[in-house]
Amino acid sequence: MTTEMSVFGLIGDASLVVQLVMLVLALASVLSWTVIVIKWRVLRAARESAETFEDRFWSGIDLGQLFEQTKKKDDASAIEQIFVSGFREYARLHKQQRLTPMAISDNVHRSMRVAMSREVDALETYLSFLATVGSTSPYVGLFGTVWGIMNSFMALSGATQATLSAVAPGIAEALIATAIGLVAAIPAVVAYNRYADDVERLVNRYDNFLEEFTTLLQRQAHAHQPDSPAATV
Repeated sequence: MTTEMSVFGLIGDASLVVQLVMLVLALASVLSWTVIVIKWRVLRAARESAETFEDRFWSGIDLGQLFEQTKKKDDASAIEQIFVSGFREYARLHKQQRLTPMAISDNVHRSMRVAMSREVDALETYLSFLATVGSTSPYVGLFGTVWGIMNSFMALSGATQATLSAVAPGIAEALIATAIGLVAAIPAVVAYNRYADDVERLVNRYDNFLEEFTTLLQRQAHAHQPDSPAATV
């Protein structure tokens, strides 16, 4: 391969429009890989923190003690934020003797739902960017390819002899845009599908914890009712 037909040589000789397309795709690829690495760390930390907290939660530790320890953390995880939100609401409403256990559990449930919604939104941040890069990059690259091939054939109109060697460089440089588009799109699509599945699994985990915690607090609220059998023992 001659220097003129090398990849970098073809990129350098490409038209301005094709070069701009390649630049946009290269930037999209760099940004998508940055998001891929960041989201991998965030989701891994969320899974590990959920496992650690659930082990502590079901170990038999006093919930009031766990609440005091957790609310002081500056870097509380998503499941910890859900727990703190629910227990804080429970402690506030439990002081109001006029509320029934069902009313308390309903309010606690809504409070944790709101907290979970905020945490899920944070987990899903930038996933739409990966989806956009994955779905649009091939078409952007194809646009650059079509533009380059169009220029190659337009150049033939003024040539006295049309040969393959005359259009090969233009077609080759145009096809590089499609290749860069695929390089940007494939990792983004794979990462989006993987991370979307991870987020869904975490949401199910948070939802299960939320329901179990609500049931536990409802039982405690019933137990502390003045007319309940547990309260009179």
